[in-house]
Amino acid sequence: MIFVLLFLGQALAEEPFLLVAREDGSSLYQISLKESSCWMLRWNHSVTGITVTDYYCFIGGQMLLTDSHTPAFDAGLGHIPGRGVQASDGHGGYFIYDINEAVKDNTYILRVGSMKVNHRIEHEGKLYSLSALVEHERVSISVVLQ
Repeated sequence: MIFVLLFLGQALAEEPFLLVAREDGSSLYQISLKESSCWMLRWNHSVTGITVTDYYCFIGGQMLLTDSHTPAFDAGLGHIPGRGVQASDGHGGYFIYDINEAVKDNTYILRVGSMKVNHRIEHEGKLYSLSALVEHERVSISVVLQ
């Protein structure tokens, strides 16, 4: 009886997915967060080309921007005092740790850049290019339970 209840509990549990969708709601990517609830959004700075990385996790039912990394503080990049802790990455760049900023409604909107910018999500070592599919379009990036 206990085995049956455990099995039913697992079958009924909702699994978190990262859903990337167009404005019309059509799905571009559905990425399971079951094994790893953290991912990265990477892009190349439009002027200098450096790769910027934002780190996200889904923790306790909430999407959080946890950390960020940039090889340099180029135009539009930098640390906001009181929002995380800035530290050297040891290679001339910077990490901003412990941002832990909740993303409202577990969804953020992104205007996807050109292939030069190459907005992409990395999860468990796999890359999902947004720019290759929908450059210059608006997308939503959400955590949904299914």
